[in-house]
Amino acid sequence: MSTRGLLVLLAMGMACGGGPPSSQPERPNIVFIMVDDMGWADLGSYGSKAIHTPNLDRLATEGMRFTDAYAGHTVCAPSRCALMTGKHTGNTTVRDNAGTAPIRDADVTIAEVLKRGGYATGGFGKWGLGVMGSPGAAEKQGFDTFFGYYHQVHAHTYYPPFLVEDGKPFLLPGNAEIYGLEPEEFSEDTASLNAYKQLSPKGPFVPRATPKGEYEFSHELVFERTLDFIRENRDRPFFCYAPWTPPHSFYHLPDDDPAVDLYRDKPWSDRAKVHAAFVSMADRHVGELVELLGELGIADQTVVLFMSDNGASNRFEGELDSSGPLRGAKRSMHDGGIRSPLIAYWPGKIAVGVVTDHVTYTPDMMPTLAELTGTEDFVPEDIDGISLVPTLLGNAAAQQRHEYLYWEWDRGGLQRAVRHGRWKLVADGQGTWQVFDLETDLSESNNLASEHQDLIANAEEWIAANRTAHSGH
Repeated sequence: MSTRGLLVLLAMGMACGGGPPSSQPERPNIVFIMVDDMGWADLGSYGSKAIHTPNLDRLATEGMRFTDAYAGHTVCAPSRCALMTGKHTGNTTVRDNAGTAPIRDADVTIAEVLKRGGYATGGFGKWGLGVMGSPGAAEKQGFDTFFGYYHQVHAHTYYPPFLVEDGKPFLLPGNAEIYGLEPEEFSEDTASLNAYKQLSPKGPFVPRATPKGEYEFSHELVFERTLDFIRENRDRPFFCYAPWTPPHSFYHLPDDDPAVDLYRDKPWSDRAKVHAAFVSMADRHVGELVELLGELGIADQTVVLFMSDNGASNRFEGELDSSGPLRGAKRSMHDGGIRSPLIAYWPGKIAVGVVTDHVTYTPDMMPTLAELTGTEDFVPEDIDGISLVPTLLGNAAAQQRHEYLYWEWDRGGLQRAVRHGRWKLVADGQGTWQVFDLETDLSESNNLASEHQDLIANAEEWIAANRTAHSGH
């Protein structure tokens, strides 16, 4: 282990009021849960008055809640690339959202860093960084096992013909009826032919019983695999990456899920009802996961992190108000599209009830997890992230801060965003910048660009020096 890693372990002991913990393993387990399309204001601890999220609210109360945390991007694939590689989207391999673009063999992922350090690595949910057989497939990027979806368009239905298990189709014959097939007709060839058809049962709440059997709801399978991995690796350090798909559309979930009855009779649109139920379902599953850690006796040996991959897919104004006071939603470079809830929980190590306004984003996760696990020596030198360990362990005065956070997306014109302290800069596809003071204007409604051309000039100078040209995806 590196000298810095040993110093971190000493710091963790001091954060608990004593010397290095003698009864704990040297390196904690990591559970990183990243849901899909949850809004910054979808949790009660972040201001929601509409959605029931008692488990995540408890984690926020018993752990640390970040108010100014950001996803790596405003849509799925680039955001996941930023998380996995520790780079902002001016430097990542994947900068578009096609779903077919793989990360490269040369890219180093969080899973590779931790695996090289002796961690068991498992992923469960939506990968989005390379299809089966590509260089970006999860089993080629550091994961011992991965169960779920590889192609993000495949993940648009919760009732697919198959999922992916370690690079191969895992057939779901219970869903054959949806695809006009009989269960006995399902095969790997059938799975390939139907790989990305966006078909789902009718209606927002789906009955399990069908004329030909019972539909198989993908997220339940993914969640059970998540728990199985934790059980199987309870006696060794593990990295459990849980990029769960809810509350991403399509908006269908089982009629008998307990979360459905929370919202069935609400005077909302069906989409709002299902979004809320998905959030509450994910909340329940987080609670069950944390309960399992306690049952296995490893809760105080495990860091749990929770966030979303981008902003809410829909603001649901007047129903859920998923973006709260923030401007925009998914696909926007305003904060409603990129700001995310972030909760960090580690009993006995992360102080209880801390709310921090430290500005961070997902590229920070690679150096943070590496420092917590003593695997810093395996982190590439060219990442853009900064470790959050000082903030997490109660030494905010020692926390290094970003001068700039940066996002970009070429949608027929390069959209860009910059966070610089209290300032937020957003450029449209024609290169016109807007400037907002987030301390006084959280909703980004008062454009101060004419008064702060110096901020624009400084940001453009920084971007030119800290961005790489990109051709491809």
